[in-house]
Amino acid sequence: MSAFVKSRLKAARDAIGKKDWETAKQSAEGVLEYEPANYNANVFLALALLNLGEIERSEQAYRKAIAENPEQALAWQGLSKLYEQNQSWEKYAETLGHIAGLFAKANDAVKCAETVQRIIELRRDPHKGSSLQLADALSLLLPESPLFQALSQLPPPDPTNPTSTTTFVAQSAVHDSLPILEEMVSIYEQDEESFIQKEVAKRRTRLGAGTPEQIRKEVGREAMGTSKLPHLYNEVLNHPNTSDELRRETESKLLRHKQRHLHVLPSTGEGAAQKVQIAAELEELVNGIVLLSIRDELAWSIYIENKDVAEMEDYDYDVLRKYVVLFQSLPLARLIQGYFGYHGILISQDDDESQDGRGENDEEEDGQEIYVDMIIDAFTVLPDSILAHRVAADMYAQEGDLENAIKVAEGGLELTKRAQQNWGKPMVQVRKAFDITLATSLVHYFPPKYHSRALGLISKVLEQDQENIPCLLGRGYIYHYADKWEEAHKLFVRVAELIPDDLDTGLRAKEEAAWCQIKIKDLESGATSLRTVIDILDELDDRDVDKARCWWRLGKAYWDMGSDHREVAYKHFITSLKRFPSFAPAFTSLGIYYAEFASPPDPNRASKCFQKAFELDSREAEAARRLAEGFAEEKEWDLVEVVARRTIDGEGGLEGGTNAAPARRYLPLNAWAWKAVGVVELIRRNYAPAIEAFQVALRADMDDQMSWLRLGEAYSKAGRYAAALKALARAQELDPDDWIASYFIGDVERQMGEFSTAIRAFESILAKHPSELGVLSSLAQAYLDLGRAELAAAYAARAEASFVTSIEVTMRLMDSSPGHRRVAWKTAADAVFNLSQFPTYSDEDSVKNILRKMMPLVSDHPDKGLSDILTFPLSLSKSSSLSIFTLEVALAAYDYRIALGALDDTSLGSAHFDLGVALLLYARAQLPGSKKERIQQRATNRIKEALRLEPTNERYWAALGNAAFETQPRIAQHAYVRALELNSKDTSTWTNLGFFYLYHEDAELANEAFYKAQVLDPDYALAWVGQGLVATINGHDHDARALFEHAIGLNGAAPDADVEFAKRLFHGLNTMTQSRLPTSDMLFPAFFVLGRFCKQRPQDGSALHLFALVCERTGHVELALDSIGRAITLLEVAYEDTEDPVIERQFTIAHTNMARLRLSAGNYEGALESYGVAAGLLPEVPEDEQTRVLLTQAQFGSGLAHFKLGSLQDALSSFETAMSTASTDLVMQGHVVVMLAQTLWAIGTEEGRESAKSHLLQSIDSNPENLMAINTLAGMGILTDDDGLIDAALSEILALPIDQRHERDPNREVTYLLTQHYLAQDDARRALSIMQKAAFAEPAQPDIRRQLATLTLQEHKSSTALAVLSGAAEEGSIVDSRESLRLWAIAECINQHQDDEGGNSAKKLAQKAVLLAPWEKCNWQALAFVEAQRKV
Repeated sequence: MSAFVKSRLKAARDAIGKKDWETAKQSAEGVLEYEPANYNANVFLALALLNLGEIERSEQAYRKAIAENPEQALAWQGLSKLYEQNQSWEKYAETLGHIAGLFAKANDAVKCAETVQRIIELRRDPHKGSSLQLADALSLLLPESPLFQALSQLPPPDPTNPTSTTTFVAQSAVHDSLPILEEMVSIYEQDEESFIQKEVAKRRTRLGAGTPEQIRKEVGREAMGTSKLPHLYNEVLNHPNTSDELRRETESKLLRHKQRHLHVLPSTGEGAAQKVQIAAELEELVNGIVLLSIRDELAWSIYIENKDVAEMEDYDYDVLRKYVVLFQSLPLARLIQGYFGYHGILISQDDDESQDGRGENDEEEDGQEIYVDMIIDAFTVLPDSILAHRVAADMYAQEGDLENAIKVAEGGLELTKRAQQNWGKPMVQVRKAFDITLATSLVHYFPPKYHSRALGLISKVLEQDQENIPCLLGRGYIYHYADKWEEAHKLFVRVAELIPDDLDTGLRAKEEAAWCQIKIKDLESGATSLRTVIDILDELDDRDVDKARCWWRLGKAYWDMGSDHREVAYKHFITSLKRFPSFAPAFTSLGIYYAEFASPPDPNRASKCFQKAFELDSREAEAARRLAEGFAEEKEWDLVEVVARRTIDGEGGLEGGTNAAPARRYLPLNAWAWKAVGVVELIRRNYAPAIEAFQVALRADMDDQMSWLRLGEAYSKAGRYAAALKALARAQELDPDDWIASYFIGDVERQMGEFSTAIRAFESILAKHPSELGVLSSLAQAYLDLGRAELAAAYAARAEASFVTSIEVTMRLMDSSPGHRRVAWKTAADAVFNLSQFPTYSDEDSVKNILRKMMPLVSDHPDKGLSDILTFPLSLSKSSSLSIFTLEVALAAYDYRIALGALDDTSLGSAHFDLGVALLLYARAQLPGSKKERIQQRATNRIKEALRLEPTNERYWAALGNAAFETQPRIAQHAYVRALELNSKDTSTWTNLGFFYLYHEDAELANEAFYKAQVLDPDYALAWVGQGLVATINGHDHDARALFEHAIGLNGAAPDADVEFAKRLFHGLNTMTQSRLPTSDMLFPAFFVLGRFCKQRPQDGSALHLFALVCERTGHVELALDSIGRAITLLEVAYEDTEDPVIERQFTIAHTNMARLRLSAGNYEGALESYGVAAGLLPEVPEDEQTRVLLTQAQFGSGLAHFKLGSLQDALSSFETAMSTASTDLVMQGHVVVMLAQTLWAIGTEEGRESAKSHLLQSIDSNPENLMAINTLAGMGILTDDDGLIDAALSEILALPIDQRHERDPNREVTYLLTQHYLAQDDARRALSIMQKAAFAEPAQPDIRRQLATLTLQEHKSSTALAVLSGAAEEGSIVDSRESLRLWAIAECINQHQDDEGGNSAKKLAQKAVLLAPWEKCNWQALAFVEAQRKV
């Protein structure tokens, strides 16, 4: 067997040498059949398969060989060749790595190096590897590589002959790895930066992602936690060939990498320990750089910024000096230079120039300003520097710029907090330093505004350092401003004891302690202490302000000692000003002296002193108050405002701007200034600032009734009514006797629409103060507004009474004060104008009486501008219409208002506008002619005059558009557009523009305008009416009806919507198919809206006529007769005035309908009269279809009336005439034939009956669909028991398919006739069968179910009846259920299996039937039957 294998292997090797791959394959397979684990056979087979293109089998063979002997390189080399040929680069690189490892184990350095070079070459190709894979490949050449032991045996490279060996690259790397390290560092740096940027951008788009800062930290932790860069940086630093320049660069990179890593690590949790470790490493690295004075700006900045020291003096000045030398051009270096220069510290130790005299001359002062500018300029470009914030904060505090000191200190605290998070260690001293600066600045910044905040900071600092001088002083000043003098005195004394020899802070503490003694009335001791301080100050230079303050305080001490010492105090005040001429408190004290103590008082000098004090310091509140009082006495209100605002600014009230939220403001020191500002803003109608001012003023005194009153007034005028009521209620609570608060409350209620409440409030005030003109005016306006609201809600009688009362109150006002007539006439004229809109009056006497009182006033003035339109004097007896006369009085009132003149253009424009609108309405009430045109022109002129006076009033432009609507379309369009430019959200203007476009036949633009109005106010009914009209024009009748139906359901009054909806509903029901005949319930919406419309517009004949038709269909015949009678009267009057043929035709139609209604009411003679009038107005020979229908109806109706009166011959004559007139109208002819046949039948003769049958048969023959004739003929057959006649009448319709039969017989009259026929023959079974078939064909028809239930009850099948009725109840409407209840009750009652509960159920059903339809006698009979059965 061994010889066979060897021979086969030799044959395979020979075939491979000849490249006979098929033979090699067969030979190798032959070996493997006997020895499947033969290594060489698997290799030969794999090689043969590879060259034969069987890649997959070749790879399997190589893998099998490797599995047998993984330490043998031959199979690995073959596999690498396979992967290279197949371009599987990842597997190729992996295989090369295995091969290199095998060569390393075999200690074959050359082959191992060649293999590594192949891996690196492969990874350098961007298409065959990534940058990280290249870095991994390069790492194989580093000392920590497992291959390095073998590679280290390579000889040093020969740079002069690099091609002498095949391993020059590996030799170079092994003997100098620095280039490899540099390349790897570059690769990892780029990859890490790219990873962070891409990952941050990707994660920011995720749902629930944190802030950008959180995302950057999270990604940074992931990237740097596994980063190889720190190790590589250290390798570079430790490499013997690293140059100094490269070492500095690498140290810088390592420093920045560790800093970034440190900043992204959390201070708590799992990363805390690592953060501490990295912080220590970073600190060690920084200390080394600083120690060696290496020029790395970041390291120096970290060293300086992370110093946790309490005072600036605790910083190492030598380090700062070195920083300045090393980085002289950087901002932080300039900041340090500015700080040293500002404090007189030498930059260089070798500088021999003395700085002790700094600040003693002008040149040194200029130098000081230069250092301040240096600090500020450097600070602006160092937003993240803690040192810069400390220097700037201290500098601002020393310069007295407290606002900037606070801002910088707050910024410093934020930076400190961030630094603590970044470094993971507390910076207690730095934070305390910023707290001290912030607290002391807050103490003196607009005191005592920020004292609560400052006190919290001071307490925190004193917990750490109980003897902190600035904080002890700060707390003392806080107690000082809080008037806690004893507590303040203790603190100042303690400070003085801590630093007794200090001539700055210590001396100031002694001064403040003395001042506290003065304030607690220990005047002598305080004055003595102050003198001691003054003695020390007099020996010091540059302390003028301190000297002036001490002398002034000494003067105040003597002033408080009493009048005997006032002159001494005066001298001290003068001395104070001599020490420092700009010391404001001394001027204030001198002003008080001149105003109150000088003999005689010198108010001029006092005023000058106060002005000087206030000019020097706006915080001198006493001087400001006295100045403001003086200006107020002189009526200089602008100056009062200036003083008040500057006083507020002086106490910090406007800090943050005048628009600062009130909630952020503090308790004011000078409430009077805020009240003054509030009143000024209220007068100027700037209500928001006025509200804020009064709110701040109330913080000082919550019980200030006048401030609450003014605040409520401001709220009401700003439209904030709920807040106004609360404020006014508080004012009323504080002073119940002040009727002004009640008046304002009433006015707010009126503006809120609570008119009744407002009226009660005004009347209660007038009960105690009957002559208050403002209250009378507001009461009149409240009644006017109440009337308008009641009119909009359709309470006509109430509205009428309110308008009359408004006029009465206005007349009372004019009688009390003629000077208020301008305002009064506006209210009176508006009330009369609104009264003129009533077609009728519920109390005409009251209206006439009030008009009689007004007529002399509006008729007797000399400047009558309407003499060509109205006849003066106005006379009630000469007017035919009270409404028109009321409108004439309104016109005269508006004209009189113009004659009275106006105080401004706004009021005069309003007067002209009101007159113009009233004239437009008056013109509509006139007949066409020159007078109407003249009135319209006058109305237009008045509106134009109003526009001239107030061209920005959109209401005037809209009114001009209405005035020119028909006659001047271009002007109208321009006016509407101009109104919309001024107020694009005015719904009524958009709607009027839509009607304008609709009138001028531009439906598209009209629809857009209406749509815009709907968007602005979806509840504006007229916009929906307009869209309904557009839909009608476009032929969308169904949409139009829906739009009108929506319009009538809205709150706003839209009478046009009512009538349009009713028209379309009535028309829709009249045009319903026979299979869906309307019920009276369907017309109830039209009945209600038309009833409402006719009450509002009783002179609208068309609406009255339509209302009568609706009443007829709903069964209200008497109401229909009344409505159509009024319509006929209106039409008759209109025809007499115009003789319009259209009105004549309407009059004819109305009489025709009147006659029909009289027939329904049994007034047959009246019906004959109306038909006679209608026929008399129509020609004998109809000229058109409408005339033919009307004439036929008149003749037909006359015949019916004669028939009812028993005049059968006259009836026959009328019917025959109608037959002749309606010869071409089959429908009309069919109705006439039926009535003719019924009349002939009623004659009672055999000849008449035969003639009746003959006419009916002829009608059916000519019109087979005349169901009325068919049913009449069948009825005659039933009466005569003529089955043949019945069959002749009904056979055709019974033979039709069920759907066609139902189409012709929508009321199922044929079914009813057949059922009655069989019942008459006592054939209940066949009658029941007919109804069962009908119910089966139409199970949803409740009428058929009720008839079937009736028949089953008659057959004593109550259970079956209940089942039939239950189905009807489930499927029917409320009307159908109402009709079924009585049958249901009877069925329940007679059910053989009912129990007591069933009896109760029957009773409830019967009671419900009576409740739903109490007018139905059969329901009461059903209830009686049930009660009777229950008692049996």
